[in-house]
Amino acid sequence: MNEQGNGTDVADEVAAVSVVPIEAVDADRAAAPSRSAHFQSRETLDREMGEIKDEVLRMGSLVASQIGAAIEALVEHDAEKATAAIVGDGRINEAQRHVATLIVTAIATQAPVARDLRFLLALDHVNYELERMGDHDASVAKQARKLAPHPPLKKYVDLPRMGELAAEQVRGVLRALVDLDVDAARAVAKRDDEMDALYHATFAEVLDLMRADPANVEPGTRILFAAHYLERIGDRVTNIAEDVVFQATGDIEDLNP
Repeated sequence: MNEQGNGTDVADEVAAVSVVPIEAVDADRAAAPSRSAHFQSRETLDREMGEIKDEVLRMGSLVASQIGAAIEALVEHDAEKATAAIVGDGRINEAQRHVATLIVTAIATQAPVARDLRFLLALDHVNYELERMGDHDASVAKQARKLAPHPPLKKYVDLPRMGELAAEQVRGVLRALVDLDVDAARAVAKRDDEMDALYHATFAEVLDLMRADPANVEPGTRILFAAHYLERIGDRVTNIAEDVVFQATGDIEDLNP
């Protein structure tokens, strides 16, 4: 009797261990597609964010090149080069529209949250700032085209150096954006003080030249316009540097108080 009783107990224990509730199996099967869909969604979002970042960087490189082209046209008195720089702003506008479409699509279809959403919103603002820099650069090129037929007024004062600095600032803030380097972003923003100093020095010197000779009024006015546009590019670089800080830390910081 005892042996039969022991056999029955063992069978009961084996059955208890071996039988898995049907509900648990169904739940596990249902969860598997959900996990797979999550991983696929994550991969899609990462891919789209990478594409957007690459397009923004290409747009920034184009802006820096266009600044150089406008200053080259100015220094060489080349109206054709100035016109080419003006026309080049159309490519920047097209790039801006393309990036904006990519960002809207990613937000609408992938529903990013937290850090991902912050990343896309920051890049949207960077995209806007780069497009406005392109507009400023085209305005510099327009002044260069009008100045081309005339002798340079004191080698355009500090205008060429302002153009070089603006291009350096754009490239510097793009590197900070790639690396999400907060220290580099702050360093680039700090250089806006140098841009402001050049602008004020140019403004004061051109006013003196205009007072000294009425013939200097027209070219002097165009130099002042161009200097203003370059100074605004420096301000917009600072705005992008603040976007880098926002992406990296989530904090909104004024880097040029």
